[in-house]
Amino acid sequence: MSGVISTTDVCRYFGDDEETMVKAVDRVSIEIVRGEFATIVGPSGSGKTTLLHLLGGLDNPTSGSVELSGTNIAAMSGAVLSDFRRDHIGFIFQSYNLIPVFSAEENIEYIMLLQGVEASERKRRVTDMLQQVGLEGLGDRRPNKLSGGQQQRVAVARAMVSHPEIILADEPTANLDSKTGIALLDLMKELNENHNMTFVFSTHDEKIMNRASRLIHLHDGEVDLDERK
Repeated sequence: MSGVISTTDVCRYFGDDEETMVKAVDRVSIEIVRGEFATIVGPSGSGKTTLLHLLGGLDNPTSGSVELSGTNIAAMSGAVLSDFRRDHIGFIFQSYNLIPVFSAEENIEYIMLLQGVEASERKRRVTDMLQQVGLEGLGDRRPNKLSGGQQQRVAVARAMVSHPEIILADEPTANLDSKTGIALLDLMKELNENHNMTFVFSTHDEKIMNRASRLIHLHDGEVDLDERK
């Protein structure tokens, strides 16, 4: 299997002096291969969200490299990094992060607009994604007219519609009830298996851990166990 993203001795430290410095991520080297359904796990403060943000270029490491398909995103900044994230990485956040004045269709379509995808292709992909995530007939609704589970399904569709190389999900079930969370996870697992989409989660939710093909355990910013099921 081909590698999608990898880190080499990546560190993220906060603070300027040795006494107050927090080593949120400390010398982590991992590789995520195409088609994985991987989960970064650990107690609160272990560094899992920080590591996910480093993988997605949402934060810059103190040292080390983060490579996505051979490109070191840790060396990028500004508009170059923003455009690279847009074209290669899909994000799913626990707070959904939908644009409130846009309909579900418009939220899903927005990244493709920025990418310059033709209108007919945008419409085809949006229609297809609404069907895949079980939101047919709801595309014209704004986020405040959708349930939490439906909003997160829009977020999943938005993350996938641009065909990114990897999808990063930070506690995607945190704001959902158990039944809705299970349905959403089963949907993402199905999309992973049917389309070979690569997912990496940051979570402490056992429902996600039970479905993962790989568990990356963090403790005090370091990987203390990396197990494939």
